[in-house]
Amino acid sequence: MTPDKKDIEILLIQDSKNRWTIPKGHIEPGETAKITAIREIGEESGLHHVQVLTWLGKIHFKYRRQDKLVLMTTQIYLVRALDQHEKPQKEKWMNGIKWFKFGDALNAIEYDDIEKLMLIAKKKIREGKF
Repeated sequence: MTPDKKDIEILLIQDSKNRWTIPKGHIEPGETAKITAIREIGEESGLHHVQVLTWLGKIHFKYRRQDKLVLMTTQIYLVRALDQHEKPQKEKWMNGIKWFKFGDALNAIEYDDIEKLMLIAKKKIREGKF
C-alpha cells in the first residue's frame, strides 16, 4: 500500500528489452514454488523482508533461448514487502526497477496474463481475502 493507504503499489522490473514485468525465475532443486518466489524477489529486487500472502494463479508462456523454443509455467503469488525502508535494487541485467501505483503498473506491464492476475490480487487485497 502507498504510505497514505489509498492505493496499492506494485514492484516491477524492466528487463533488458525494456519490458516491465514482475520478478520471477526458475525453481531450484528442493524448492517449492512459494520458496522460489521469495528467493527470486530477494535476488532480483534486493527485498528480503517479504511475506507471501496468497497464490494468485499460474501463467504459461514461451520464449526463445538461442535456437530452442522454451515452454514455461510460472506460479504467481501476492507478496507484501514488510520493510518500508528497504529500497529495491536492480540486478545488472535489468534496465530498471520501480514501485508503481496500481493503475500505472497495469499500464506499464507488458504481459496480459500477469495483468489479469494483478486484477485478481487487487480484488483480494480490497476484500482482505488472503
